[in-house]
Amino acid sequence: MMKRREFLKHAITVVAGLSLPLAAFRIVNPERLFAGQEDLRWIFLVDTHKCVGCGFCVSACKIENEIPYDANVTRTWVERYLVTRDGRTFADTPKGARDGFTDRRIDLGEGQFKEIKDEEIEKAFFVPKLCNQCENPPCVQVCPVGATYRVPDGVVLVDRKWCIGCGYCIMGCPYGVRFFHPVHRVAEKCNFCYHRITKGMKAACVDACPFGARQIGNARDPNDPVTKTVLTGRVGVLKDEYGTKPQVYYLGLSKEVR
Repeated sequence: MMKRREFLKHAITVVAGLSLPLAAFRIVNPERLFAGQEDLRWIFLVDTHKCVGCGFCVSACKIENEIPYDANVTRTWVERYLVTRDGRTFADTPKGARDGFTDRRIDLGEGQFKEIKDEEIEKAFFVPKLCNQCENPPCVQVCPVGATYRVPDGVVLVDRKWCIGCGYCIMGCPYGVRFFHPVHRVAEKCNFCYHRITKGMKAACVDACPFGARQIGNARDPNDPVTKTVLTGRVGVLKDEYGTKPQVYYLGLSKEVR
């Protein structure tokens, strides 16, 4: 068992690593990431070309997973990016995009907004984000009580009965996908709607997306449409340089995404 001092030292090392100014996106070789995995390995595919920022996925996730609708936390969210002709990048996600993007202005937070004229915009796009169900999850490594754990099919779960709310996993996640549940006061995050996918259903966000921007599949099934896309397409992952081996893959991910 890891001693308390060793655990704290490890946790600090993980958190310190989050501040490094590293690039967020890199094209990866999925065949390398799939090597040596279980017969069933859940993976997720996000097609940024298809996402319109409607927010249906976010609201569906909140309802399905009992996250208070008005709480400013969510298991999945959508970011809006605007890149100007002079090279500036702006990003926002008001309420996680639960209600879509009804205001053309960029939400800077604390009641501040930035209006960008159409003629100033080089490109604009939306990027859904969620837990990456990492092959090497730092959140599991830093949990002192085993409340966060990875099951054989690759999904990282949180046991609410075991979680003590220390917050180490929240600090240790380089993707910022974890938060404290406002009711249960324990660590919370996306789990691919594990209660649904293990019964042959789709994740709530996948079901809710009217444009097919979100898909879930089995990496070990060569005939799975998601696997075929990942293996044959030019896909990328977020923050590959951290060595977490994320299992959420992106089509059309732009270099501005962080």
